Amino acid sequence: MAARWALADVPLTAFLAEPVIPYETDDVTRLILDTHDAGAFAPVAGLSVGGFREWLLTADTSQLAAVAPGLTPEMVAAVSKLMGNADLVAIARKVRVVTAFRSTIGLPGRLATRLQPNHPTDDPAGVAAALLDGLLLGSGDAVIGINPATDSPKAVRDLLELLDGVIQRYAIPTQSCVLSHVTTSMDLMERGAPVDLVFQSIAGTQAANASFGVTLGLLDEAYEAARALGRGTVGDNVMYFETTGQGSALSADAHHGVDQQTVEARAYAVARRYDPLLVNTVVGFIGPEYLYDGRQILRAALEDHFCGKVLGLPMGLDICYTNHADAADDDDIATMLTMLGVAGASFVICTPGGDDIMLNYQSASYHDALYLREVLGLRPAPEFEAWLDSIGLLGEAGEIKDVSATAHPLTAIGRELVA
Repeated sequence: MAARWALADVPLTAFLAEPVIPYETDDVTRLILDTHDAGAFAPVAGLSVGGFREWLLTADTSQLAAVAPGLTPEMVAAVSKLMGNADLVAIARKVRVVTAFRSTIGLPGRLATRLQPNHPTDDPAGVAAALLDGLLLGSGDAVIGINPATDSPKAVRDLLELLDGVIQRYAIPTQSCVLSHVTTSMDLMERGAPVDLVFQSIAGTQAANASFGVTLGLLDEAYEAARALGRGTVGDNVMYFETTGQGSALSADAHHGVDQQTVEARAYAVARRYDPLLVNTVVGFIGPEYLYDGRQILRAALEDHFCGKVLGLPMGLDICYTNHADAADDDDIATMLTMLGVAGASFVICTPGGDDIMLNYQSASYHDALYLREVLGLRPAPEFEAWLDSIGLLGEAGEIKDVSATAHPLTAIGRELVA
């Protein structure tokens, strides 16, 4: 509490005058300060961190959108430390960030999902089974995204062509992404592979990004290459960014003595540069070395979502934990999922049965997303919802029909891919 009292009195302008990581040695700091919008910052420029909290609690959606370009990650991380969980939910819920490629993400009353059909050996039959399972349960409107077991260009291309074939044949209004390194995606784009979204894991310091094998210049190139393909139909947001959660910079000894939450928020400045379709934190994946138990993972999830949304990002989450986290279980998944749904998360990641058999961690399931949509009255992205209706998967009240006992035409996907 003493630290909170001291932090509450710090002027917001101090974060511009005294960077937490020196301007001369860090390109993320240079990005944050060089792109700062003084005009957008003006309405809150005279506030302390404590005063900023009060302003955020009373601001409306349009005010929050207008101020976002004037906020730095350090300001937003600082104010989150003065907030209770309810504050983080209430403010994030007011923020509206809409993006689009083949489906539109972030509209009011909507919750999108990433369908994650990972397989330990990238086996097409295994991927097809998980893909079919997700589609029949109404998942996949944010992206169908696979973490490949190997980053080899051939393996990645095979997966891209598998997903693109399904999307094109069945006219599914969604986008695919194989979460390979950005250099692999760039190479495959040059060779004509069907790349929809370019993915990259990012962090909040130059040194941490270097540990991922990435620079801002490299991301600039990938962004321009993906936009040039023109594969979107309702929008041109072409990037997908993910962080491995609070602590990744510390793991790489690239945090410069800055606390893990602030460094995590700085990663969102990197994402904001490229107007992405999707951004998410894999909040509990890094393990109890940085987030000890379910309670800490929940708090980090709310912090990350709040910081991303207030900075103007289409923020989602992989609501997850690793099995060696203390006292974490599926009830923690349900609690986090519910609170993030109330907070207005743009999307969540879903895996078959809530168990990722390739990455070996626990996440939300396709059924969990159905639960959240039902209890909060949320619907899929509009284009995807119309497609679900066109193939007979929507009931009269907009619910997903149970077709497990019927020979639904969509099951042909699985048979054809296995063959």
